[in-house]
Amino acid sequence: MAHSLKILFFLFSTLSIIPLSHQLEQHPLDSLTPNEFIRVQAIVNQSHPTSTTNLTFQYIGLNEPDKQAVLSWLQNHPTTTPPPRQAFVVARINHQTHELIIDFSRDDIVSDRIHHGFGYPSLTFQELIDANQLVLNHAPFLAALNKRGLKLEEVVCGSFTVGWFGETKQNGRVVKIMCYYLDGTVNLYMRPVEAITFTVDLEAMKIIHFQDRLVVPVPKAAGTDYRESKQKPHFGPELKGITVVQPDGPSFTIDGSKVRWANWDFHLSFDARVGPVVSLASIYDTEKQEFRRVMYRGFVSELFVPYMDLTEEWYYRTFFDAGEYGYGLCAVPLEPLRDCPANAVYMGAYVAAQNGMPIEMPNVFCIFERNAGDVMWRHTETMIPPDLITEVRPDMSLVVRMVSTVGNYDYINDWEFKQIGSIKVTVGLTGLLEVRGSKYTHKDQIDEEVYGTLLAENTLGAYHDHFITYHLDLDVDGESNSFVKSKLQTVKVTDQTSPRKSYWKVVSETAKTESDAKIKLGSDSAELLVVNPNKRTKMGNFVGYRLIPGSVASPLMTDDDYPQIRAAFTEYNVWVTPYNKSEKWAGGIYTDQSRGDDTLATWTSRNRRIENKDIVLWYTLGFHHVPYQEDFPLMPTISTGFELRPANFFEYNPVLKVKGPSNVRWPNCSVSSSGLK
Repeated sequence: MAHSLKILFFLFSTLSIIPLSHQLEQHPLDSLTPNEFIRVQAIVNQSHPTSTTNLTFQYIGLNEPDKQAVLSWLQNHPTTTPPPRQAFVVARINHQTHELIIDFSRDDIVSDRIHHGFGYPSLTFQELIDANQLVLNHAPFLAALNKRGLKLEEVVCGSFTVGWFGETKQNGRVVKIMCYYLDGTVNLYMRPVEAITFTVDLEAMKIIHFQDRLVVPVPKAAGTDYRESKQKPHFGPELKGITVVQPDGPSFTIDGSKVRWANWDFHLSFDARVGPVVSLASIYDTEKQEFRRVMYRGFVSELFVPYMDLTEEWYYRTFFDAGEYGYGLCAVPLEPLRDCPANAVYMGAYVAAQNGMPIEMPNVFCIFERNAGDVMWRHTETMIPPDLITEVRPDMSLVVRMVSTVGNYDYINDWEFKQIGSIKVTVGLTGLLEVRGSKYTHKDQIDEEVYGTLLAENTLGAYHDHFITYHLDLDVDGESNSFVKSKLQTVKVTDQTSPRKSYWKVVSETAKTESDAKIKLGSDSAELLVVNPNKRTKMGNFVGYRLIPGSVASPLMTDDDYPQIRAAFTEYNVWVTPYNKSEKWAGGIYTDQSRGDDTLATWTSRNRRIENKDIVLWYTLGFHHVPYQEDFPLMPTISTGFELRPANFFEYNPVLKVKGPSNVRWPNCSVSSSGLK
């Protein structure tokens, strides 16, 4: 969403340019290194000299090697060399969008294609900074501030993508700019300077339209500052500290980008567009004495955030946070002991600046073991007197976390690996609402559609949605998989075989084509499985993993509404496609001002066969956010997610023989009939 000038300057000041350094042998799926970013810049600049062309790097990331080449290398490593390292680059060169592939083994461009279709590449921080700065010297804007009695030095401005609303001609690379007022708070989003908008041409970097439509009261600063140092009595009850101690150190190891913990082994990388990428997730089977692959690659593919406010300054706020702004690019350094517990280990990452130079992003990931006091399994047996048999195993898991702050919203992304064989994926939403300035100071005054909730005087919290689409290339015990939908069907008992009148049974159907696998989740009970039809357990069941959804939300906009056309991939919660390494971003490569002609929904219209194929599972989770006063002046975290859980993958419970942690130290407390002492 909107990116403010001061926030972007802060982020740039916390990052640093990384010098050229010697690189050891890399994993084929490793993120690009600083050295490789520098080589990309040099190769592209040499091919397109900046003295005669305008060149900016909108995206630089790993050009993923062919999957079979990666798997072959893994099988034969270290006797074979890895696949050639390549970079995928989207650059603006002389006002055209180029897709380039750089081969590092040749130090050359092996593909250079100009994009002539609809849509534009992701925005860069630098062009947003430049656009936001531009408006602060605009004479009509200074006059508008003066009319409202506002001080220029307290103004912060942010840029918004403009979407597409049926125009036949492309608008060019433009953004809308709206401003906010500080003056007593850092919570700029609670103090919009409403009804003033700019349109900025990013290519020419000039203002092409300005409008001061009407004067709306700027909401008050009082009570909006969320900093701990600015809070005044009365305070909530203070809790005593909780210390996380691992006296023998962590149970996981990190070797480059490879993480191993308990029975899990996986590769972790970073991408400027999607953030964390978990690859080659495999679990050790103690019965078979081998690692068995579960997932080849998983990541957030797109986030669609449409606002329901139809006023002139708001109707276009229908954001694609990954494709327009970069979900990874918006990652922020994690705060030790706040974002992550004391036992966390931190990892950094790199992105490219607009000029192609590498920028370090410190502490972008934290990895830690979680013991939240949950129980992995237990049983107390009372049926064998006089014995009382109790067995309990605490639930321990490994968490990989990243936080992406896309404008006003903070997304807390967790990939959690559990000993039972599950991968639990969670996203928590917190941060600040986008609010609209209003003349209203009490709900009883409202006599029109305001598209939101009155949260405070002159402050409307806009209704909006969040849809987060995950790309999950599951390889359940091998690449050839099938998708099985199992419905729970009620059966009436019509004969006298039982006193019961009904029961339910499982009715399964294997999806043969993409159209068979499109699912809108709702009230019907269903089991959704990815199985390997070529592998069976000793009992004859196909080995598999099941998708366990969290909270379910579906779009409420009509199918012919322009934002929904662009985000048609949210129409279903579940899609399944045959693996294609070019199909990874559900909203298409060029999401800014896209027209919905290159999305997951259009790819699946080919209705390709997916039975016993290398398939990709796409899952969209969602929130319909109706703001409440408890969301003001900042939002408590609300979370949802999904779980990938073994389904006849093992011969028996894989944690039957897991022992409890050693060196358990009991706290200095005792229990009496009146409670803890």
